[in-house]
Amino acid sequence: MELLKKLGKILHWERPTRPEVDLSGDLYEQLKPFRLPFVLLQLGLLISTLGYMLITDYNLMQAFFQSSYTFTTTGFGALEEKNFDGLAILYTSLVMIAGSAVLSFATISVIDILNRGKLVAIIKERRMIYRIARLKKHFVICYHNEYTIQLSKHFREAQIPFVVIDPSPNFEEQALKNRYPYFVSAEPHTEIAMLKSHLSSARGVITVSKNPADNIAQIASVRLFEKELKRKPYYIISSAENDEDIEKLKKLGSNVVVSPTRLMAQRLSTMATRPDMENLLEQFVFKKDTPLDLEEVVVPRVSWMALKKIKETHLSEIAQVHIVGITQKDGKFISMPKGDTLITSECRLLLIGGSNSIRAVKKIINKHEKPEELKYV
Repeated sequence: MELLKKLGKILHWERPTRPEVDLSGDLYEQLKPFRLPFVLLQLGLLISTLGYMLITDYNLMQAFFQSSYTFTTTGFGALEEKNFDGLAILYTSLVMIAGSAVLSFATISVIDILNRGKLVAIIKERRMIYRIARLKKHFVICYHNEYTIQLSKHFREAQIPFVVIDPSPNFEEQALKNRYPYFVSAEPHTEIAMLKSHLSSARGVITVSKNPADNIAQIASVRLFEKELKRKPYYIISSAENDEDIEKLKKLGSNVVVSPTRLMAQRLSTMATRPDMENLLEQFVFKKDTPLDLEEVVVPRVSWMALKKIKETHLSEIAQVHIVGITQKDGKFISMPKGDTLITSECRLLLIGGSNSIRAVKKIINKHEKPEELKYV
């Protein structure tokens, strides 16, 4: 067993993850009307088989075959019907009538269930939830609107996994139209929605409702869910239109609050007053597949880099990555820091450089001890 486990780890074999919510009960409720037609069909075959054994000289297999094609009215004349006496003919007629009635009742039941649409919807939702259960480090986006549509495009381009939750009746149609790979139709702040979206394995939550009350309820629910799981805090991003709502959401625990109107004003102002800066943003921040990347990296408390001067890190020499800004733990921002600037623990470094180089630097920053390649620089 230990050898199989080690082999599984090497080959990345994993057991299929089961969803945190089970829809088997809902599925069973929809399938319950099938019980009576099924029982009647089995009972009809049993009685007609016994009847043929009593009134004819058939053995068990012949009686079962005769009752099967007679009760289901799918054939006649395969055995010895020409030798039937009056009683056998009368009995056969009754079996045909009973079989037609049972099959008609079963057909009507199936059509009625399919017309309601609930069975198909539950099967689709169950399949979707099993797919979502395989996600890890994904984002849960709450509420569908124009912000969600644009955000989903960027997430798909960046290959960031996400699940969209919305309570609208026609949400499935909108989700398919906008190519959401994973979606859940439910009220986002409810526990069932959090279980269906596999929030326990998510990286964070983005709530973009235009109603501030929805965002408030969502943040509060996520923080409570987080405490129940006893896991590290979710990264929560929310949207708000005015300063009052921004302050409320921050106090409730939103890590970042975005104001669409304020962002638009800032971009327009930059375009009008500093077009060169706007060109720079388009070139290095908003453009896909750019040779340079701009990223903010947190220096862990146990990092070897804590309490070191920038020039002692030698990041520019070994990785061609430059520190263009430092945000201290207290929120103070230092732009274009010099080589003698001290890197404190839990500060955020604003790095600029190649994408691969920044990924390598992030690994270096997270090390507890100074890497070997830096000891001789």
